[in-house]
Amino acid sequence: MKLILSAIGLLFLTSCSPREFLTRRLATDLISASDAFKTPQQFALQTGVVSNKDYVSPEYLVLQQHGWISATSTRCPPAITLTPCWDVLLTPSGVDTIRSVVATEEVGKTLLHIPVARRELVGVAGISKQGSSADVDFTWRWVPLNEVGASLYSGDLHYVSSVGFREYDDGWRILQSAPRAAQTIEDALKNAEPAP
Repeated sequence: MKLILSAIGLLFLTSCSPREFLTRRLATDLISASDAFKTPQQFALQTGVVSNKDYVSPEYLVLQQHGWISATSTRCPPAITLTPCWDVLLTPSGVDTIRSVVATEEVGKTLLHIPVARRELVGVAGISKQGSSADVDFTWRWVPLNEVGASLYSGDLHYVSSVGFREYDDGWRILQSAPRAAQTIEDALKNAEPAP
């Protein structure tokens, strides 16, 4: 009798997929594994002639404070209507710092794409289910990838996002497109707000 009950129990357990129940653990795994969440943050550094709007942006000011870029006032090309313009150059320490963090093919270009941070999931705050749909609130933070990232992104600041999930025949999935009011993971990350 024990053998029969054990066999029935084993069959019952194997018929349930771990993805059939939307738990905090499953939500954590699906959010962390999503391409949008795993994509590193890049900073685009334009050297050469830039508008004043770009040169006085918070990111450029941080790079100036670290001594990685310098600039001289220059005449604006016809494509730039906001004056004044600046000729931005990497300083010697900026060359050393940037060269160590950009891909080899980026070296020597005037527009440098620098990977600066990746997202880290802090935790799932809550799950609100309505039938075969659910909204998952989660907290995440930026983790700097290098010295430039550490100067631009604080790992201490947390963000709160909400993403939609949907239950399918093979289990719960994170929404890749929003059929209703629920947000996709990309929209959830773009619309993140600082955590209280």
